[in-house]
Amino acid sequence: MLLLYVAFAATPAVVMAWNWIGGWAGLPELRARDVPLLWRAVIALTLAYSAFLAEVFRAGLASVDRGQIEAAQALGLGGWLRFRFIVFPQAFRTILPPLGNDFVAMVKDSSLVSVLGVADVTQLGKVTAAGNFRYFETYNMVALIYLTMTIGLSLLLRRLEKRLRS
Repeated sequence: MLLLYVAFAATPAVVMAWNWIGGWAGLPELRARDVPLLWRAVIALTLAYSAFLAEVFRAGLASVDRGQIEAAQALGLGGWLRFRFIVFPQAFRTILPPLGNDFVAMVKDSSLVSVLGVADVTQLGKVTAAGNFRYFETYNMVALIYLTMTIGLSLLLRRLEKRLRS
């Protein structure tokens, strides 16, 4: 739903605001059709997942024990050094699994941009199937491509998690 809202409601509203403000500032006039559907899809996915990612990072940073931070302060480490050497390495181990899950979900949700006509894997499969009337084979290949991407990303993340554990 957010994808359609950003593509067909928010983008024209932003373009109208741009033109209204641009009239005073001397900016060139912009039309809603000048904003490509690919960018609308990217903005929608960014908005959809930014809240999830922010919560993952917030929870990961909050999971670091307060005693660790106080010990780093007692050693005389400044704010940036505390974060770099104490907080971030501990938080990263906590952040990595849900962050990986969000990236896998984002790869799967990227198939939704075909609704806008953006040339992604799903849209190319739809066009190919319409051209050769082999819907079953074409959509099986699209599913196989997404399965390969998600399993590959999951295995890569599992390997990284295992490496960080040891």
